[in-house]
Amino acid sequence: MKSIFYLSLGSLLFASGAAMAVEEPDYTVISQSDEFELRRYDSQIVAQTLVSGDQKDASNKGFKVLADFIFGNNTAPSGESSKISMTAPVKMQPSQEIAMTAPVTIQNNGQQTDGKWRVRFVMPSQYTMQTLPKPNNPAVEIIEVPMQTYGVIKFSGFTGSNKVDDKTEELRTWIQGQNLTPTGDPELARYDTPWTLPFLRRNEVMIRYQ
Repeated sequence: MKSIFYLSLGSLLFASGAAMAVEEPDYTVISQSDEFELRRYDSQIVAQTLVSGDQKDASNKGFKVLADFIFGNNTAPSGESSKISMTAPVKMQPSQEIAMTAPVTIQNNGQQTDGKWRVRFVMPSQYTMQTLPKPNNPAVEIIEVPMQTYGVIKFSGFTGSNKVDDKTEELRTWIQGQNLTPTGDPELARYDTPWTLPFLRRNEVMIRYQ
């Protein structure tokens, strides 16, 4: 199964020794049944970068590049640098852009070897494309993602590959039972820090639909 991993810092980001509350994207719940939801997310502005390596290494590389951007390696409309508040979750997905010398390979367990990953930060809702500071690093790209609809299954505990695969199949079955067609690859959303007790963790698998 080709997977898209939707990684989160949780509700707090620790930067320079200080805890910072983070914003999460707004969405509208279209319908709900137990642990399942249909959601509509409005358009979002995201900062993204393309990195290579396996999932863990690419996540670390991408995070560092984007964190450098939001922590001040940018140019605001005023001409000065500006710190941008962190949001959650951070999005990570296998890139559809295949390098000439390094084709992307997705394994069943969601790991990627010799490939490229696109890592994204959603920008705070206060910004527009005109007011958001511009990255100084050309490896960071700013784009606007259009409105999207998702089927979501919520669960707690750990997010091992077997459990995520089971939740993904449950979600696909439920979406199809709503007479809808899944159109996107699965995304895994983690909303808590690694030290959060498993039974308190908020996790989601998300799949776009039409």
